[in-house]
Amino acid sequence: MKAGLSFGSALVALKAGARVSREVWDENGMFIFMSPGNTLTKDFIPKVKSLPESVKAFLINQEKNIEFLPFMCLWTATGEVLNGWQASQSDMLAQDWCILS
Repeated sequence: MKAGLSFGSALVALKAGARVSREVWDENGMFIFMSPGNTLTKDFIPKVKSLPESVKAFLINQEKNIEFLPFMCLWTATGEVLNGWQASQSDMLAQDWCILS
């Protein structure tokens, strides 16, 4: 594990596919990772359970594949994934970021 890093260094590692964490998160097992971009094919949209029906109807009406952009995710202390994690000012200024193996 490489520790004592800035958020900038952690962001470079995230973009390369690494899991990163803060030393203050260590006892909770929390870390962040980057979810790569992805394509949701128009034929698969009706099968997606995580979208409200109104959103599915809108996407189906577009009659095209839907592109998802990359985003950061947080593995929470309770073992769940939070999509769309955003760094706080404290996170961005911290010098305790770690690259996990």
